[in-house]
Amino acid sequence: MADGTTPKGYWVAAVDVTDADAYTPYTKANGPPIAAHGGRFIVRGAAPTVMEGRGRSRNVVVEFPSYDVALAAYGDPGYQTAIGMRRPYSTADLIVLEGVPAVPAVAPPPEAGKVPGYWIVRVSVRDAERYKTYAAKASEALSAFGGTPLARGGRIEIVEGTARGRNVVVRFPDVETALACYRSPLYRQAVAIRQEISEADFLIIPGYDGPQPG
Repeated sequence: MADGTTPKGYWVAAVDVTDADAYTPYTKANGPPIAAHGGRFIVRGAAPTVMEGRGRSRNVVVEFPSYDVALAAYGDPGYQTAIGMRRPYSTADLIVLEGVPAVPAVAPPPEAGKVPGYWIVRVSVRDAERYKTYAAKASEALSAFGGTPLARGGRIEIVEGTARGRNVVVRFPDVETALACYRSPLYRQAVAIRQEISEADFLIIPGYDGPQPG
């Protein structure tokens, strides 16, 4: 059972929907199995800003108490039934990620009228040693802008579609701060290193503050 020290687990999904009306029953059917496993949406359907590479039109991140619980939720018969409602009307890449240890359980509350902003980054790395240099510089930028890594470098399970080898989710106080960090001179120094030794799909997206399952 997950406790306060257990890393969270995440579904990170990127979806292109071909029939929005036919897709709607899936969005209703997925709630009960997600709720049954303690899941909550932190990103759900907001339009992303594609900073690098490519992105699908609909992006979702669901947080679970642990990686094992996130895997169990995906395999839940109720969710497998929901998938059958989605697949004829969409194309999806869906991965299960292990979270970073010791992330605060509750995010600092955003300013009134704002929601957290997120980086969702998928990277194919060609030079692991030089990537460490990028990661160190990137961490400096995150600290300067209040960015909290939720998932990076942990276990991963590709349950639908395809994925790059390294996947990162970072939470910021709001979208404006997430954008400012990406555009900052400090992070641009890091990007120059990363782009020489990897390919990335890099999205910045608002968080979700609507009703949760259950």
